[in-house]
Amino acid sequence: MRKLLPIMPLLLGFMVSGCASNQTGATLKNSFDSGVAAYDSGDYAKAYKIWSSIDDDDIAAMRNVAMMRRQGLGTDKDPKGAEDLYLRAAEAGLPTAQADLADMLIRGEAGPPDPQRALPLLQAAAAANHPLAQYELAQFYEVGQLVPKNLTVARNLYAAAASHGMKEAQARLDQLGPAAAP
Repeated sequence: MRKLLPIMPLLLGFMVSGCASNQTGATLKNSFDSGVAAYDSGDYAKAYKIWSSIDDDDIAAMRNVAMMRRQGLGTDKDPKGAEDLYLRAAEAGLPTAQADLADMLIRGEAGPPDPQRALPLLQAAAAANHPLAQYELAQFYEVGQLVPKNLTVARNLYAAAASHGMKEAQARLDQLGPAAAP
């Protein structure tokens, strides 16, 4: 199980879901941070309650609610509900949500696997330097799945993911070996 990635709250000064925020930025940050404290202490139900109370106003909270629904932490496991929330946060531009939704789509957690729908999400999140997205996109380039096979691009993406400490990416990079001399 992946640990919640460290994220900074992204406070929206505009409408995410069609209703204006009722909370100030400072109040949202305090609520978000209290959710982080509850999550870190293992009180998942409390974290879920806190984040779900602000998920229409804070896309990082929305992503965290999706993650908790995906894993069944503090709430019932709800892959379809997780996918819907990840999509909203991904469309708002949150790279962690883009990467998580792509991962769900690749694995087929809320329906049949859909790597074609995952590809643009992976590309966006990888461009934002998200290691899981870089790793999964590298796999696409390594085998030529939905993109032209390109081991140079794959190596670069694996190296980028490995630079963030992703051991699987470093292992794959080591297995591929150095690029052939021109």
